[in-house]
Amino acid sequence: MILISPAVVFLLTLRQKIFTMPSFDIVSRADLQLIDNAVNITRKEIANRFDFKDVPVELDLRKKEHLLVITTESEMKLNQIIDVLLSRTMRQGVDVKMYHLSKPVEPTGKLIRKTIPIRNGLSQEEAKKLVKYIKELGLKVQASVMDDMVRVSGKKIDDLQTVIQHCKKAPFDFALQFVNMKS
Repeated sequence: MILISPAVVFLLTLRQKIFTMPSFDIVSRADLQLIDNAVNITRKEIANRFDFKDVPVELDLRKKEHLLVITTESEMKLNQIIDVLLSRTMRQGVDVKMYHLSKPVEPTGKLIRKTIPIRNGLSQEEAKKLVKYIKELGLKVQASVMDDMVRVSGKKIDDLQTVIQHCKKAPFDFALQFVNMKS
């Protein structure tokens, strides 16, 4: 058994504090439980609406695939369902930029189907755009792409908080969350 003196433990802890810089991660991931709640509330509201009486409507949330599939009879009804879904998603506290609504509608016989991917991480292009934006701020921070997230580190926590404030105000077409703040 090896015994380490308290002085050595103190020096190791001090060394770790000196050489680690404050950092945080920027991600773009949806909370699937909150989206599931929004989908369930949307189902209930659509079922109670008079203009959807006897209209076939199916909302299928595939959590493992990060997909939402909406099936109904017309594009007008589809747009109404999406409006209700977006409002319920906002009330759950989830940014509606989590949905990729740009995919086209697929006709399936008498019904139409829209597959809506749900964001799960930053793409390489989005991460590069975010890193470029952070570097253009001119602060003394380093931003680096790590898989599907961006890690930002700097000597001062105030600089990191400034980056967070600027990123919240930036007009990105994807939602951002700031996690893992380490000081």
